[in-house]
Parts: sequence; C-alpha cells; structure tokens
Amino acid sequence: MDKLIIKGGMPLIGKIKVSNAKNATLPILAACLLTDKPCQINQVPMLQDIKTMIGLLKALGVQVNFKNSTVDICAGHNMTLEAPYDIVRKMRASYYVLGPLLARFHKAKVYLPGGCSIGPRPIDLHIKGMESLGAQMNIEHGFIDAQTDKLQGANILLEGNFGPSVGATANVMMAATLAQGTTTIIGAALEPEIVDLGNFLKAMGAQIQGLGSSQISITGVKQLNGTEWTPIPDRIEAGTFACVAVASQGIIEIENCEPKHLEAVVLTLKEMSCSITHAENSIIVKTNGRPKPVSITTAPYPGFPTDLQAQFMAALTIADGTSHITEKIFKSRFLHALELNRMGADIAIDDNKAIINGKEKLSGAKVMASDLRASAALVIAGLCAEGETEISRIYHLDRGYESLEQKLTGLGAKIERVASRN
Repeated sequence: MDKLIIKGGMPLIGKIKVSNAKNATLPILAACLLTDKPCQINQVPMLQDIKTMIGLLKALGVQVNFKNSTVDICAGHNMTLEAPYDIVRKMRASYYVLGPLLARFHKAKVYLPGGCSIGPRPIDLHIKGMESLGAQMNIEHGFIDAQTDKLQGANILLEGNFGPSVGATANVMMAATLAQGTTTIIGAALEPEIVDLGNFLKAMGAQIQGLGSSQISITGVKQLNGTEWTPIPDRIEAGTFACVAVASQGIIEIENCEPKHLEAVVLTLKEMSCSITHAENSIIVKTNGRPKPVSITTAPYPGFPTDLQAQFMAALTIADGTSHITEKIFKSRFLHALELNRMGADIAIDDNKAIINGKEKLSGAKVMASDLRASAALVIAGLCAEGETEISRIYHLDRGYESLEQKLTGLGAKIERVASRN
C-alpha cells in the first residue's frame, strides 16, 4: 500500500492545472446507458473512481475503451442488468446506473453502494424518485431490485433533511428522459455537475428545462442518441489548490477552472486576506502572510461546499486567530481533525462544529487518511508543516485527485510516493 512523504515548510509558487470533474464525469458515464448509440467523453481524469465506474459498465456488458483521456462507450442491447457487489461496494456513485437501467430496460438490480467513511448518506430520495416514476422497488439482502412496466412522468419533491440531493436529482433526471410524459423535480440540486449532466443529456436529445434552478422539468422522449462531450473542470480540485496556496503562504495560478463555480470559495479566501485575480479560465491566489480566521458553514451549492471543508480546516490551522466551521451536510465529516491535531493543530470538535485555534506552524508527523477529502487536507497540512509528514492509506486520494504529486512538484513541493512495507 502506497504512502506519501512530504517535506514541508516552504511557499509554493507557480501554475497548476485542474483536471475535469470526477463528480460530473461519473453520472455522465452512467448516462451513456440510456442509448445504444456510441458516446465519446473527452478529457476524462485518470482516477480510481473513474476506473471503478468503467469496470461497472463493462460488468453490465457495455463496450468501453479508455485511452488517452478519452472514453468511448457503446451500451448495446445484450446487457446484464445486475450491478455486482464487488464493484459497487468500492464507490457510492455506482448507484447512478439505477436510473438509466430502469429507464431503458425497465429493470435493475443494484447492490447498496460503498464509498468514503463520512457518515450515513441514505438513498431514500433515490428510491422515492423511482417509485414516483412508477417503479417497484424492493430492498433485500443488501441490494435494490427495481422493475417497472413503464416509467411515467410525475411531480417529485426531492429535497431532504439536509437540502437537495445531488445524487437523487441526477438519477431521477436520467430516468425521466425516457419516461412517458413530463417529470418535474422540485427541490432539485443546483450544483454545476447537475447542470453539466443535464446539458449532456440534452446533447443526446433529451428535453430538459430549468437546469441550474430548484425546479427541473424533463419531458420524456422515445430514444436518445449518442454524442461527444467534455465534462466541466473540477471545482473541488481548484479549491484544494487554493488551500495549498494559503497553507504554504505562496502564489498559485490555478488553470482550467470555472471562476463562477467558485464564488463562495473565493469570498472565503478574500475573508482570509488572500488576493484573488480572475481570468477567463483561471484564478491567481496570492497570500499575505498567515491567513485571517474565518467562520464557515457548509451548504448545498451555491453555498460553501462540504467537499472543501477538510481542506480549509487544514489551511486554517495556521490562521492568526480562532476559526469556526459548522458542517451541515455530513455531521461525521471531522475525522481529519484528529490527524491534524497529531501535527500540532489545535482543533476541538463539538457535534457538527469545529473550533480551530490557529498556530504559527505545524510539525510533520505520521498520519492516516480516513476519506478522500481528508487525504487532501493532510497533504495541505504536510506542505506547510516543518519537517517530514508521512501519510498512509492514500488510496483514498487516488479516487479523486489525478497526478497530485506531479502537479504539486511543479510548484516546488517536496512530495514523494513510496510503497509501504506494511
């Protein structure tokens, strides 16, 4: 099992390029199940989650070729309609195949998904959405057995206890493209990744209105066509690199990003006394010494993203004062705080609130990653810490960050991947 060795304590300066978004690419790959015509997805990041989704599609009988960052997909008629446990358990996004399989083949058997250890993420809204469209959903022995004679458009309220569900919005939208009549999703997720998926479906011939709003209408069509698509840049990776600039007290130009997708993040960075310069497809993050303390509350888009909570916590460990973070999406998403404290941070957790008393510096230590974004937080902490930091269980990192060591090395970071002897 690999680990990262980081020698920190120096400002990182230069340009770094963001890969395209994993969270946009995964549902787009699943949406290719909606047609028997060829689809081509370009500039796909080489990530473990992408490989897992491609493995799942192949297990279903889809013809997939992934070469030179391009995925060519053709989901023919001879399909297996059962998503196997050995693949689904590795990644929560595997449930994205449920809606497309039900829409096109009227049947699906999908095992309950796995993924990061960041607390419970129920799939009740996915089930509610499919049942509202007319599917019979039976959950037993760890899998969902779904079938329908036909899907029928309906008005569906998808907003849950913690706000709109990105996954449920995507699944219902995909299923509704081939349903009879019109489906209206009320309380739809506003995330850019949902808009990108919707635009991909429209390029396939779907009839969708209201993308980017809380109410999306989908009028079903008889069939969809193949198309070519390039997913949007990864706003979470862009925000992670911004935190690298803050923590290392450097200057980083973040290329291939969409500034309008980062408005809440940029506002927070400015509160932290960073200088932000915008270009058409990039931002420059320049720091002015230790960051100022801030208060952050995670929220659905366009609010502050929960997927950047850990990274900002790492950057705030060296703030000049006390910061507060309230996690309103995933209450258990604070496991990284314990590891950051091992590096000299002063973080106290009270239920879904974190109090971060900034220190002048962190010290390198042996730490362990608990999930994808926690991994990134530990990398950020290691880059600003004095001495050597050793991060184990970095397979989490490989699920969501493409060539991270090489990208950071280009900024002057001393970071190395080594094989663990354990």
